[in-house]
Amino acid sequence: MLTTGTYPSTRLRRTRQAAFVREMVRETRLAPAQLIQPLFVAEGALCGPVPSMPGIVRHDLDGLVQECAALHALGLRAVALFPVTPPERKTANGDEALNPDSLMCRAIRAVKKAVPQLGVIADVALDPYTSHGQDGVLNASGDVDNDATCEILRRQALLYARCGADVVAPSDMMDGRVGHIRQVLERDGCKNTLILSYAAKYASSFYGPFRDAVGSAANLGQGGKQTYQMDPANGDEALREVALDLAEGADIVMVKPGLPYLDVIRRVKDHFGVPVAAYQVSGEYSMLKAAAEKGWLDERKTVLETLICLRRAGADMILTYSAKDAATWLGA
Repeated sequence: MLTTGTYPSTRLRRTRQAAFVREMVRETRLAPAQLIQPLFVAEGALCGPVPSMPGIVRHDLDGLVQECAALHALGLRAVALFPVTPPERKTANGDEALNPDSLMCRAIRAVKKAVPQLGVIADVALDPYTSHGQDGVLNASGDVDNDATCEILRRQALLYARCGADVVAPSDMMDGRVGHIRQVLERDGCKNTLILSYAAKYASSFYGPFRDAVGSAANLGQGGKQTYQMDPANGDEALREVALDLAEGADIVMVKPGLPYLDVIRRVKDHFGVPVAAYQVSGEYSMLKAAAEKGWLDERKTVLETLICLRRAGADMILTYSAKDAATWLGA
């Protein structure tokens, strides 16, 4: 047995003994302003609860505006909007993406008019609008045509910027699309519109509930997105993707999904030192919800722990379907 005189003089447990000191020495902080709530907007019969995402609904325009006001009052500073397109308005080329009176355009205008201080992040992608569920248009061989898709995406991004979106967020993973978008935004006088690039978006199995929510799962069928989204086995490639998007004019880069890719978030933050977003995706949300409903996990403690982990890994901001709940808990 060690005597008192030989015991180490440093006892790390001293700073863990009381709540006041634990809070003072805490290295990573979590605040509502760092959270972004993804919101689904729909019309008519498409509105209502998302069965595979307990607690999440597809809002009509009035409900969307009310929810945005409530989120802002809780301390959130931005929301990310995702439209639910009726099947009859989906086409092979995703034409509804360029409709200036689309649901997405009306949603952006409505939120900015009602809650002008709230940042609006507009998803730029074609999968909510295509009859085949892919993020781009298809060529004669049935493959996603990268360059033809970029031409549509830049027009879509400009349309959303003109509607009042503060941030356009290309989530498709086409090569060169950030450069196309930045060029057209600068040319059209939208130089202050931010680009939040889904720079390292993986072909993940965690996206299922989201595809249910926007109605693209049935369109995609057994098809996949491995030809343009990243292989989950690759980490070095993420740095190449981020470097390209930053060179093309991205202001913020995203890693998606979140928790399974903490190592990628850390590498991106360390290597580039730029604003980094993480997306705690639908599958992550639904797993935690299901376990909490079974009584296997404490939802509040578990969700807040996962968000702290994302922050600790290097995420400056987190898109999470738990943003409203987390902001409520943090303010309690």
